[in-house]
Amino acid sequence: MDAVIRKRAAYVCQSCTRRGLQLRRQSRRSYSSAAPGQPDIYDVVCVGGGPAGLSLLTALRANPVTSHLRIALVEAQDLSKVKSWKLPPDRFSNRCSSLTPSSALFLDQIGAWEHLERDRVQPYQEMQVWDGVSGARIEFDWAPGSAPAAGTTIAYMTENLNLTSGLLKRLDQLGGVSVFDGAKVENITFGEQTEELDLRQWPVVHLSGGKQLFARLLVGADGANSPVRSFAGIEARGWDYGRHGVVATLELEGEPWGDQTKTAYQRFLPTGPVAMLPMPGNYSTLVWSTTPQNAALLKSLSAKDFVALVNAAFRLTPTDLAFMHTESSGQADEYSWRMENTPVDSRLIPQVVTGVQEGTVASFPLKLRHADTYIGERVALVGDAAHTIHPLAGQGLNQGQGDVQSLSKTIEYAVSHGQDIGTRMSLESYVSERYAANHVLLGVCDKLHKLYSVGSGPLVPLRSLGLNAVNAFGPLKSFLMNQAAGNGIKVV
Repeated sequence: MDAVIRKRAAYVCQSCTRRGLQLRRQSRRSYSSAAPGQPDIYDVVCVGGGPAGLSLLTALRANPVTSHLRIALVEAQDLSKVKSWKLPPDRFSNRCSSLTPSSALFLDQIGAWEHLERDRVQPYQEMQVWDGVSGARIEFDWAPGSAPAAGTTIAYMTENLNLTSGLLKRLDQLGGVSVFDGAKVENITFGEQTEELDLRQWPVVHLSGGKQLFARLLVGADGANSPVRSFAGIEARGWDYGRHGVVATLELEGEPWGDQTKTAYQRFLPTGPVAMLPMPGNYSTLVWSTTPQNAALLKSLSAKDFVALVNAAFRLTPTDLAFMHTESSGQADEYSWRMENTPVDSRLIPQVVTGVQEGTVASFPLKLRHADTYIGERVALVGDAAHTIHPLAGQGLNQGQGDVQSLSKTIEYAVSHGQDIGTRMSLESYVSERYAANHVLLGVCDKLHKLYSVGSGPLVPLRSLGLNAVNAFGPLKSFLMNQAAGNGIKVV
């Protein structure tokens, strides 16, 4: 233990003590359980027990260089319920995410991938994306010889709860993390100077019940309305889209098209894109970006009418859809009548939806936000606390995983080089690596949303020409597919 303490003391910040002797005393206190009356000091305090926060702590604990750090996790939910989460094989949660192969590889490297319920993870190899107004289409399928060495999988679909449950099981296996779940963050302040310690620049997390956690590095993985970001005085800029994302778990007819090949489908409508993403068996998850009024209607419909409107979203014209959204009921009959005179190619659209699982239809507002920076003195932001993206590309969770990979490497470097992990200088490489990359992706998704929100005029044929050109140019399409899968070169 003394050897570990000496190793940790090597990168204690000199400014946090008043004398060299007190530094040596502090080093012994800072990395062990706090004595009665002494500050409870941690190297890393992470607020937020979602995928980003749990992945970061798992990465730190799994790495021999950082495994000795004293770490705390603060989460408002009861994590024991998340860890023991279980659903029948024919039931799926409505909050799902796509994990790129690079994100899945990272989870495997930190030992979390094997703890996911693998029969609830669905890889898909192709994507069909088309313009709902003009019909222009791009087919993301691997041409012979163009697939990367890692395989043909574009992404893996899984429930968010499957991911967080797996991460918690891995974290429990690793041990060494002080978990404060079911705990609300009442306030975050700075510490004080005492005769022995100067903690005036150290964040102090005040929990409900009176517990106080002093952080050498405070990580905000606490979502779009991040209290950690507010404490650090970091502004997040952006705008609301005036759209809601409607999610649901769908039951499909027949076997997946293309034998064992699974395909994701997305159609751009003037009100927003609608996507059907494959889940195991004959199930799919729906993400439909639409107006708040349409979202309210979808949530109010009977299962039969809801299913009809989802099928219509992939088959009927935007004009037909707009009319069906004006009806408070009867969409099933309307859809059947209109389909009698609407020719479709079943090879280019998803299977017919036959049912929606009860209780899975929900919605949430869509917005774009980007923090001015991801770091402050002794503060770092990851995931939605740093950026919030439109879901049309399915990259929100992968952005968070990219943040975690970068931040964990940054902390590893600081520890191995005797640096204080909480200083802005130690954290600079994290924000340098991630900020520009995230900003580019945020901008691309924002421009795509705006481009396809136009339902008429000269922009429609121009965007259709571009989509058809990309579809016809194999090398460019392969490049885009590799970027979507997380296998491509860095563009910034």
